[in-house]
Amino acid sequence: MSVMNVVSLPTLSRVALCGGTHGNELSGIYLVRERLRRREKGAEAEPFALVTVMSNPRAVQQCRRYTETDLNRCFTEATLSSTPVSDGTPYEILRARELNALLGPKGSPEAVDLVCDLHNTTANMGLCFISYSDCDWICLHIYRHLQMATIPVRYVHFDLPIGEAYSLESVGKHGFGEWGAYYNLLAIHSQTFGERVQLMLDWIRLFNSGAQFEGGPVELYTKVKTIDYPRDSESHHISAAIHPELQDRDFCLLHPGDPVFLTFSGETLRYRGKEPLYPFFVNEGAYYEKGIATTLKGVSARWVTPPPK
Repeated sequence: MSVMNVVSLPTLSRVALCGGTHGNELSGIYLVRERLRRREKGAEAEPFALVTVMSNPRAVQQCRRYTETDLNRCFTEATLSSTPVSDGTPYEILRARELNALLGPKGSPEAVDLVCDLHNTTANMGLCFISYSDCDWICLHIYRHLQMATIPVRYVHFDLPIGEAYSLESVGKHGFGEWGAYYNLLAIHSQTFGERVQLMLDWIRLFNSGAQFEGGPVELYTKVKTIDYPRDSESHHISAAIHPELQDRDFCLLHPGDPVFLTFSGETLRYRGKEPLYPFFVNEGAYYEKGIATTLKGVSARWVTPPPK
């Protein structure tokens, strides 16, 4: 009979819930606004310190992804500490340093225990956790808790050293970005974005009270590479669109030879990789400027807490 190892972890005394890192991603913005409103009325209380943050208020006011540069690419150690500040420094870099002072400093004992940063995507990804660790038991247990509550969710691992991790959740000791589909306001109000956040907070309350959680296997997707759109060799303009057979098929296995792009002249371009991989962020509208048509990843199993002896 196998015996499960027991691991004790420090309580999560400070948690940050962030929205509006991208100023046109409405789910997190309206959820943060509602929680701030309830807190002002004394109706929002947690048994731990919950910091609720509107990450990019200037972009939120303008309903733009960002005003000068993508805030969610400004949290590398180099950008936070080494880039000189001048009158021409983009607002988002200044704001990243403010957030690092509020929630970090990144990599320090003073950093908040957990950062959850709320996002939307135009891709057909459903709900995803994106994290820089594939062995962070806090994030993995929250992920498993949502799965056990029958919330469809996937865990995506970006394999980068913490110093090179560029998004807001990397400021905390633990952290993940929670991505959901773009919705209109009625759907934001009625769908499960708020429910998922509440389940996360419920898990933190249980964890801090000393509750024990069983280990078990979970499925992780790890980023392997990105693919850019085909481009004209002279103008560098995009010359093909995502193929209709790939559109909206995030997390559906892409095999060598499967259609990926359809050129504007009508030619089908196929996947030339040597192994099947899973696409996600397929045709994400905000990624045209970043040269990303889709990201490909592999899948693996991971034990939450050590496996049985």
